[in-house]
Amino acid sequence: MADKGESARSNLLGQFASLSGSLSKKALGALTRRVGGLTLDIGRTIILDRAQRRLLSDEQRAWMKRAGEAIQDARQTAGLSLDELANALDLEDKTVLQAMEQGSATVSFDLILRLTSLLARNDPIPFLIQLVRGFNPRLWALAEDWGVGRLPGMVERDRQWMNIYRGNEAARQLPQADFERVMAFCESALTMAVQFQQSTASRGTDDDTAGRRRG
Repeated sequence: MADKGESARSNLLGQFASLSGSLSKKALGALTRRVGGLTLDIGRTIILDRAQRRLLSDEQRAWMKRAGEAIQDARQTAGLSLDELANALDLEDKTVLQAMEQGSATVSFDLILRLTSLLARNDPIPFLIQLVRGFNPRLWALAEDWGVGRLPGMVERDRQWMNIYRGNEAARQLPQADFERVMAFCESALTMAVQFQQSTASRGTDDDTAGRRRG
């Protein structure tokens, strides 16, 4: 099972990596229409000014903001300054990283891969997908055609869970044994909450069906 999972991940990475040089002009034109009026180059990193950002959809700007926050969180967790990360990526200056963390840049897939390899070695796929979704909308528009579209939402859910933990300093300071008891309680509570929600949704569907029959 683990081997199949690793194989799937490697295949996904390979599919992403093969895209940059394989798109026809016709395909690029179609993708441009799908992501809005801004012409973006899959192979280039561009710091956007206000006028360029206004050409993007509200949804795309929101995803760029989330991707920027993901980079900042990962960088700070790794204990790196902007200068240190720029040096590690062989960037001449940190301006582009600042723009990325502020959600105001488009990013080449090559740079996305390098960021992922540095900041998300233990779990690269969710990080990679979030950065592609936020910073390379053309590439993401193509990835959606593969059925990858649900993954950023899953990544965002993971991020929301992590923020709950990160925002609770008392939980972070618990001794390991106490933390494990709290985790067991949280797992049990989550299971009960999901079961309750599923039961409520099921009853609502049954009530709607019965109402339509009476009508």
